[in-house]
Amino acid sequence: MNKLTSMHSLSSFFAAFAMTATLAHAANVRVQVVDQAGAPVPDAIVYALPASGKLPSTKPAGAVIDQIRRRFVPMVSAVQTGASVTFPNKDNIEHDVYSFSPPKRFELNLYHGIPANPVVFDKPGLVVMGCNIHDSMVAYLLIVDTPWFAKTDASGAATIENLPADAYKVVAWHFRQRDVNAQPTHKLAVAADANANAKFALDLKPAE
Repeated sequence: MNKLTSMHSLSSFFAAFAMTATLAHAANVRVQVVDQAGAPVPDAIVYALPASGKLPSTKPAGAVIDQIRRRFVPMVSAVQTGASVTFPNKDNIEHDVYSFSPPKRFELNLYHGIPANPVVFDKPGLVVMGCNIHDSMVAYLLIVDTPWFAKTDASGAATIENLPADAYKVVAWHFRQRDVNAQPTHKLAVAADANANAKFALDLKPAE
């Protein structure tokens, strides 16, 4: 092993050690989201923004949004700013995926299978997607400036994991909010090796 290889190995070791040490003292935030009647809200996105502004320098994780039986699966997703998203078409017919949303305007012209290149979402905000051929197809992708986010399950619950000790603003969003610009928030102080809780009541439009 030459000197350069040895130094690289040591650097990788210490980086992994630092990440392990950070996670060892990380905390989770359990979030419950309900509507104005108190019913659980699935498919809400919740995310945590640190008051210190300190975010890990890791590469954003990629995501996949499938097209199955003329539906986007999942219909609601979240990624960190800078993430790459792949759009496989698993139907036996062609789809034309597009968005006119300001954070990312794009179009994947009629295709089967997997497009050659993923779409990179490099600006935060909401991207609403559709299919030029099938008007009933719609998907929502929320791009956030943080790696700490989660989506609520059928019981309206979600857990934002592995947050370092800090003060946070926890934000909730749902595609049926009456006020599309509303950003309900909770301020939390998260301590090392401790869990925190937050609850949101969202004002939602009726499901169509």
